[in-house]
Amino acid sequence: MHNINKVKKIDFPQKGDERGHLVVVEGEVDIPFEIKRVFYIYGSTMDVIRGQHANRRSEFVLINVAGTSKVKVKDGEGSEAVFCLDQPHSGIYLPSMVWKEMYDFSVDSVLLVFANAHYEPDEYIRNYDEYIKEITSQGI
Repeated sequence: MHNINKVKKIDFPQKGDERGHLVVVEGEVDIPFEIKRVFYIYGSTMDVIRGQHANRRSEFVLINVAGTSKVKVKDGEGSEAVFCLDQPHSGIYLPSMVWKEMYDFSVDSVLLVFANAHYEPDEYIRNYDEYIKEITSQGI
């Protein structure tokens, strides 16, 4: 089974009242891993494409906490899906070995990312042809 089949939308419970909304995201409860790293992307424009890589080991959950963006995922064999992140209480889970591209950022976009691992440059595959070779050789 390709890891692209494990990509899924996650809706987080909203709490709140007349004072506003509250969304809680807990590792190993609301997302399927222990959170080791958190980062966010902002200040990107509609014509910028972020990501453009796959990760050998890292898993991610992406949430647009402000504004909107899109995420395209590919499996290297022709299957792809596009997700529109436009609600601060929903996101997507991205397993390892899925090619990802984030794009079409609104001016006010803040894309929050939770990861299951600390940053390790050697586990990133930044060339799509290399990615295809790795998934083919691994039979993913």
